[in-house]
Amino acid sequence: MKNLNSAPIKLILLTISFLLLTLISQQFFSSARLDLSEGGMYTLSDGAENIVSSIEEPVTLSLYFSDAVSRDLTGLRAYATQVKDLLREFELAAPGKIHLEIIDPEPFSEEEDQAAAYGLQGIPINGGDDLYFGLVGTNVQNDVEVIAFLQPDKEEFLEYDISKLLHALSVQEKPRVGILSSLPVHSELDMQTFQTMPAWVIIEQLEQLYVTQKIAIEADVLPEDIELLLLIHPKGMSDSMLYAIDQFVMNGGRLIAFLDPLAEQEQLGTNPMMATQPSAGSDLNALTRGWGVTLREDQVVLDAQAALSVAGLNGQAVRHLGIIGLDSSHFVSSDVTTASLETINLSSVGVFDIDPNSSTNITTILSSSDYASTTDAIRIQTLTDPQELLNEFSATSERYSFAVKISGPAQTAFPDRVNESADVVVSSAENINVMLVADTDLLSDRMWVQVQSFFGQSVVTPWANNGDFVINAVDNLVGSNDLIGIRSKGKFSRPFNVVLNLRRDAEASYLTSANDLQAQLEATEAKLTALENPTEPGAGLSVTPEQEAALVQFQDEKLRIRKELREVRHQLEKDIQALGSTLKFINIIMMPLLIVAFMLFLNLIRTSRRSADYS
Repeated sequence: MKNLNSAPIKLILLTISFLLLTLISQQFFSSARLDLSEGGMYTLSDGAENIVSSIEEPVTLSLYFSDAVSRDLTGLRAYATQVKDLLREFELAAPGKIHLEIIDPEPFSEEEDQAAAYGLQGIPINGGDDLYFGLVGTNVQNDVEVIAFLQPDKEEFLEYDISKLLHALSVQEKPRVGILSSLPVHSELDMQTFQTMPAWVIIEQLEQLYVTQKIAIEADVLPEDIELLLLIHPKGMSDSMLYAIDQFVMNGGRLIAFLDPLAEQEQLGTNPMMATQPSAGSDLNALTRGWGVTLREDQVVLDAQAALSVAGLNGQAVRHLGIIGLDSSHFVSSDVTTASLETINLSSVGVFDIDPNSSTNITTILSSSDYASTTDAIRIQTLTDPQELLNEFSATSERYSFAVKISGPAQTAFPDRVNESADVVVSSAENINVMLVADTDLLSDRMWVQVQSFFGQSVVTPWANNGDFVINAVDNLVGSNDLIGIRSKGKFSRPFNVVLNLRRDAEASYLTSANDLQAQLEATEAKLTALENPTEPGAGLSVTPEQEAALVQFQDEKLRIRKELREVRHQLEKDIQALGSTLKFINIIMMPLLIVAFMLFLNLIRTSRRSADYS
């Protein structure tokens, strides 16, 4: 027994125990995870888990990351580590169904050629080498889905983007989208010129991504195989069609409706007389009122902060309060539909009133600024000078809702048919998925894209994100309920706030000194100019003692302030280095010392107890 208590024997037994514990953990607990990150960054949501569990055939995820090229990009490399860890969680969630491979596309290698062939985005860096950081997913049918570049500023949506890629690879056919519109959005024959009018660009883009089906505005029923219904300025629809849309939504169908109190594209139709006639807005309130949302009738929003400039009566630019450009301050950044968008342009946009007592979940994703108000739609339709709106404008300090998402439980808008109809009528739904937008003009080419002819081919150049907004909305809603249910998470990166505060304070001080220097420089130059260009008659052109004194004073002052700036910068680095030294001391020396002290304390207590037992 004494030999077993000797130090060498204890060390050998401890080493053997450690090796056995490591072997057992690798063998039986390799998939065990404990996520201690804020917000559960590495824990897959229920929606992602369901998507992964539904994968039937193997999927390969290839992460292309330029390791050598990114050696100096510390922030990007840290985010790449987070991406790899999350991808491994997806792989562990579907053993044998998801295979993850990490590829380093070194310059002039076959892997770099593969990355370029897949359409991954290469960013020139380090004197011209391309940096790749993209994800490629493939399945046994050789289908390919690509994330061209994993942008760090979209890290909140990383789980959603990966889940969306996996869902796309597991779906055998493209989603089917039905399009019902009272506007000429499709390619059709102009009866006045007998020429074929091209489809709106957004419709052409939808036709490339999905299987689309045109539905006549006079129809009474919807096709049975569509997954999403896109309504554009619905008006004059029969009660049978309204009932069909209601039951489509109650049965789990997804709906996106672009409504409008004043569709300007309707006024630009084939009949020139229509431009002088009042235009009736589209109305879906018979359905949406039961979901807690109504479009305010014949009301258009004016926004002084977001107004865009147009040509006035005299040809000069004037801000039009009814034509507005929304930036990120008008978006909900946590929604995948508007994430990473920069600008959405709207014209004569309406406003949604939201019932606060509604049982459904209603989220506003586009809204006005606080400097907005409303006016009658007919006022915009008969407007001749946009300056008149500016002269009459008075803000209400209310933010108006332009686009909303509706989900959650809902009741049918036709309860009477539940008992009267011989057909099966769905009276309620546990979860509906609907998106409403109070403008149709944002879909028209004039609001977001320039189309030019180049050797007989149409070249499309977007100058706003209207198309991205629509594609994101359709893409989100045609996915499974699990995909729609995945919400954005917090950021992976955790800034060192103490260091950032130190830097901000020092930079604020530096900026103040820089501004003082600039002000003194301008004052001295003004004085020199006055001395060099005397207004008094007979003044000479030679350098006067006053000029020499001012120049010397300026040089001295300039040197003094530069010295102060160097001291501010030096103090900044000194504070940060001191903080770093303190943290290193805590992590490298203090924590081990505390652990050793704690162990010695426990050993002292144990020794004292043994001594007490022996005595």
